Amino acid sequence: MAMDKSVNVFGEPLVTCGDNPNTGYYRDGKCNTCSDDIGSHTVCIEASSEFLDYSRLRGNDLSTPMPEFDFPGLQPGDSWCLCAARWLQAQEQGMAPKVHLMRTHIKALEIVPMPLLKKYAVDLN
Repeated sequence: MAMDKSVNVFGEPLVTCGDNPNTGYYRDGKCNTCSDDIGSHTVCIEASSEFLDYSRLRGNDLSTPMPEFDFPGLQPGDSWCLCAARWLQAQEQGMAPKVHLMRTHIKALEIVPMPLLKKYAVDLN
């Protein structure tokens, strides 16, 4: 399970997405990925209450704590590595959370077009 090169959508070194709670496929705080990461957990989002409600109603409850998986549950404002296809699905429903581009893995671009990500970016001036 070799990790893909750790670069963001700009081809620069990938910045940590979140470590409280620890996020990412590897739970290393970054949106790193590999061929075993079927969901492509590559989009670093800033969770909103609207998105968390939407995600829970779609069967992906990210806000309820699951101590058995050392998961405290997400709160609005938390950063999290989300599956690229899940983000795109939320965007199509008008429920996409904001995105941190410097923290989003370049592999996300295989699923989500860059202009769309830029539209939701919180780290562009």
